[in-house]
Amino acid sequence: MTQYFSFRILKKSRKSQARLGIIKTPHGQIHTPAFLPVATQATVKSLTPADLRQIGFEVLLCNTYHLYLRPGHQAIKKLGGLHKFMNWHRPILTDSGGYQVFSLAELRMIREEGVTFQSHLDGSYHDFSPESVVDTQRCLGSDIMMVLDECTPYPCSLKQAIDSNELTLRWAKRSLKAFQLTEPIYGYEQTIFAIVQGSTYKEVRQHSARELVELEFPGYAIGGLSVGEPKDIMYEMTAVCTEILPREKPRYLMGVGKPEDIVEAIGLGVDMFDCVMPTRNGRKGTVFSRNGVLVVKNATFKDDFQPIDPECGCYTCQNFSRAYIRHLFKAEEILGMRLASLHNLHFYLELVTMAREAILADNYLNWKKEFLERYFAEEC
Repeated sequence: MTQYFSFRILKKSRKSQARLGIIKTPHGQIHTPAFLPVATQATVKSLTPADLRQIGFEVLLCNTYHLYLRPGHQAIKKLGGLHKFMNWHRPILTDSGGYQVFSLAELRMIREEGVTFQSHLDGSYHDFSPESVVDTQRCLGSDIMMVLDECTPYPCSLKQAIDSNELTLRWAKRSLKAFQLTEPIYGYEQTIFAIVQGSTYKEVRQHSARELVELEFPGYAIGGLSVGEPKDIMYEMTAVCTEILPREKPRYLMGVGKPEDIVEAIGLGVDMFDCVMPTRNGRKGTVFSRNGVLVVKNATFKDDFQPIDPECGCYTCQNFSRAYIRHLFKAEEILGMRLASLHNLHFYLELVTMAREAILADNYLNWKKEFLERYFAEEC
């Protein structure tokens, strides 16, 4: 395994900001643009690590907040770190708990020192500070860790966005200092990314990005989007950030998202994405295809013996029909959720793979146009 982190751009699109690259980590390479399946509690729901390797994923995202609560970062440390614990020996990125500041707003209190969460499991109280979150992620042993930040809701006032962003910037400085003063536990280097905040206010986003660039983090995430704002604003704020963030460092749009959002953001210069959508939707019987979204539970598929996507090479599409998968959901069989999730993740990996091929061929904008026209032509 390599013992360092690096990012190299292999190809830039001439007519957009899209770029093709490779991130090197101690546990392997990540070809970008990349999609990260969400393994919240050290598992991608219903799928095994072998499934994910067979699909072709190079990196997973795990949740620091949830793993801190259960089984606990000290327990994972005793078991040799997160890679060994979950039998995934490719790269892992861990978030910081910043999204839970947004999603668990009724169960937390924010102070200058950090965030106090009331556990959604047993009601106990836990303090998260920039320093403690770095320590937790040291115990987890992720290849890429995130700073603690505050993810604001949409909408929020300008004052709230400014105050929140200033707190996030102070926390970023403390996180970086804590990272620099601590050592990795498992014999390989870890990397820390900063997170740009600022809600939907251009000036606040610009200030956030510029201040974080001055701190010279190895990589940068764009947070606080895909929380309810209109798509055009999401794209605008993403562009505001990528215009400032260093071109030679990876850019990660957190929590995004829908296929159309991913292809749009790639064209704006984003390199990494994560979202629960492919697996969460799959467990509910909604699947993605090149011809749009299908709710495979619908009665229209009762006698449909086509695969979900006739052009898809995944295990699900090569072996089972829409009618069979619909039957599994109607019978409340776990296999239905598993097959739909497997297909959806394969679709997302194919999406970024096709994007990389289009960038390499310097045809990204034409490919994006053709993909979106077909994707939205018909939905079932």
